[in-house]
Parts: sequence; structure tokens; C-alpha cells
Amino acid sequence: MALGGFNPETVEVAKLNGYDITFDPHANIFRSGQHAVCGVLVYPSHDELNKLYSRDGVGVFLPEAVLVETSNNRMLPAICYMPPGRKDDPADLAYVEHIIKAAREHGFPKWYLSHLEEFCSSPKVEGAVHTDA
Repeated sequence: MALGGFNPETVEVAKLNGYDITFDPHANIFRSGQHAVCGVLVYPSHDELNKLYSRDGVGVFLPEAVLVETSNNRMLPAICYMPPGRKDDPADLAYVEHIIKAAREHGFPKWYLSHLEEFCSSPKVEGAVHTDA
């Protein structure tokens, strides 16, 4: 978010049920009735959204209306941005580590941190690339 010129004042951890995450090479969430993903709920202005949308590569993501559950069990409507498809590329380890660091800083649940950490040691990561994300 900060790379897009967006530094939200309010950040709330939320869980999106019915989805899972993979890294190919970057974060890619997809429908999965047996899983949930965690993320942050923010409240950007239209100007902040326009700045974010103007960043290279961001415009390919498709907005989808979802219901998320906050840490105090409130159900809130949100917009989640989904990639148009999945790839089979290896994970970008530096990017995955950046996501894990941010997840820790925001206080994501331990079960979800463990799930993210699995991507650093999964077979798909053996040929993973290290880039400056």
C-alpha cells in the first residue's frame, strides 16, 4: 500500500472465508470452500484509489464484493481485488517474506502465519526466485 502512495490511518485485520492464497510469484487468492485468508481492511479515499490503480500492474486485478469478518466478529462488506487467473510460476521468496513480516506486524492469527510460512518451504518454491519486491 505504501508503495502506491497510500498510508491508511485505520488498518483492521479481517478474515475472508471461502478463499485460499498461493504465490505465483506474488499473492493470488482464489475461491476454496475449505479455507480462509486474512488481510487488512482499509478505507481509502477516491484519490488514494486512483493513485493505486495508476501503478503498473495493479489495473489487471478485478474488484469483487465480499463479506469479511473482523477480529471482533463483525461482518463487513469489502472490495477484494482478484487476479484474472492463476499462474504456475515459483513464489518470489523475498515477496513472500515481506508479506509474512507485514502479517506479523498487523497481528494476523498464528494459524494464518503458519500457512504463509509453508510457502517458504513448499516443493513449488524449490526453484523460487529472489527478487527485490
